[in-house]
Amino acid sequence: MSTVAELVQLLDLETLEVNLFRGLNPPESWPFRTRVFGGQVLGQALVAAQRTVEGTLAHSLHAYFLLAGDPRIPILYDVERVRDGRSFATRRVVAIQHGRPIFIMSVSFHREEAGLEHQLDLPEGVPPPEEVPSIEELPEEALATLPKRARDYWTRPRPIELRPVGLGLRREAPRREVWFRAHGALPDGATLHRAVLAYASDMTLLEATAVVHGTSVLGEGIQAASLDHALWFHRPFRADDWLLYAQDSPSASGARGLARGLIYDRQGRLVASVAQEGLIRPVAVPE
Repeated sequence: MSTVAELVQLLDLETLEVNLFRGLNPPESWPFRTRVFGGQVLGQALVAAQRTVEGTLAHSLHAYFLLAGDPRIPILYDVERVRDGRSFATRRVVAIQHGRPIFIMSVSFHREEAGLEHQLDLPEGVPPPEEVPSIEELPEEALATLPKRARDYWTRPRPIELRPVGLGLRREAPRREVWFRAHGALPDGATLHRAVLAYASDMTLLEATAVVHGTSVLGEGIQAASLDHALWFHRPFRADDWLLYAQDSPSASGARGLARGLIYDRQGRLVASVAQEGLIRPVAVPE
């Protein structure tokens, strides 16, 4: 999947019955065509849940990846209407393939209202996206430091444009920053833009657990997989405008790594927060 139009189509689920939806997979699933990209399931599940509420938008979601998705068949999304209140609504979504749940997610929705305001500031010293080279503009020596699977991942066509700050550099601390946006204009509508952000939020976050070790979660010596994912929406945004994904990893142990992300718009407003734990299991590399 390489275009924004394909991404919009991917997030436009088919309604099969009340509370039951079907999502298709692109011909090639990230990263090795053996499993469905987790961000796709996050985005589709969020769309399914949103279609069962009125007058509210998602403000948080909490999800677990249970089994690798099969890219050869569609995914069914079964939505349970847990609660509908005056200000908040709660939904539970189960993604199903081959008769088994592969993913579960709880989503909370909130009617817009005024309240107290504060946020952590945008990180200092991060260059604007115009000063960060695109993947196509990166010098060959920067890509050459990456494992082959990582190079293939970063250089493949995709509907999300990524501009990592310092790709391939080993970090003294487990932190990294990535500018991202939809690779083209998106239709209006907060629901779609939140689904696109959910889709993109799973793309690079786990890499923050590996950079301080001079490796990559896409390297041959690491077996990596998303285990859970939490996302909070704070303020309105557009996913086709540049967003800064400031990521860090407070801990890695027991073959698992915890990564966090703060997502800012160009004006420095904090629009979303993310947390994810992933499997980062060292494996023997065949000689």
